[in-house]
Amino acid sequence: MTPQRRRIIKSSESSANDKKNKRGNSQRQASFWRHNVSILMMLGASGFVSWIYFTWTDELTHTLVSRVEILTQPRVFNVDCSEDYKKYKLFPGCTPTKCGRAISDNVVTLEEARKLRRLAEHGLSLAGSDGGASILDLHSGALSMGEQFVNVYRYFKDQIRDVFTEDDFLLYRDVRGRIQKAIAETFGLNFSKMYLTKPTFFSRINSSSAKTTHDEYWHPHIDKETYGSFDYTSLLYLSDYGVDFGGGRFVFMDSSSNRTVEPRAGRVSFFSSGSENLHLVEKDPPH
Repeated sequence: MTPQRRRIIKSSESSANDKKNKRGNSQRQASFWRHNVSILMMLGASGFVSWIYFTWTDELTHTLVSRVEILTQPRVFNVDCSEDYKKYKLFPGCTPTKCGRAISDNVVTLEEARKLRRLAEHGLSLAGSDGGASILDLHSGALSMGEQFVNVYRYFKDQIRDVFTEDDFLLYRDVRGRIQKAIAETFGLNFSKMYLTKPTFFSRINSSSAKTTHDEYWHPHIDKETYGSFDYTSLLYLSDYGVDFGGGRFVFMDSSSNRTVEPRAGRVSFFSSGSENLHLVEKDPPH
């Protein structure tokens, strides 16, 4: 059943922010189709790694997979594992012993990606960040609102059933499981020992000025440093690079060059979370 958009009656605790949120929501909705929308999943089993920074130059950029390509088989790139994982508790069967990055176009269908995008649109229409990145985490309930997060299930209470359907959650769980299996098969892991860790979220990114550090997606970063429990990171794209938005390429920043993945609706990208996969998301170019 396709989710139906309905009017949401907010709880009394939200009244102080109603005018600000409604104004912000109308602006965000007006430009929604120019956003890079993805669902980000983190898998794993803690520590410190240093920041490394490489200068962005188009001359040293290689495309791992372009938007116009449709992969019939996963495209896998092996890289040497960093020493990061030795600083954390080891989980046999899950902690990476084989590291790399992979892209697949046949884990999720285009129709499923479209349904998930509608789910994200409905959820993010309730609020949204004042900065460039809005987050909806169905796993924990976190939803961007202005410069903070609220729990969407508590904040909107019984009204949430008018936003998300049971079919939405079934699809979400099914797709999540398929992505976990793809990671396990690619990296030779025991699927039964892999667990989903927070956060798992839908992210809508635009070119608005950052208001908090959560909005600064364009800085080089290492997921294992940000969230010590992460061993693997995955992204499912719900929109198309160069069609729905500008910028937004995913960039692996290696010592010899930058290697990019161009988003395509239904495309899954996943990689080991250590410093062997330092990365950023390309900023929307100036207009």
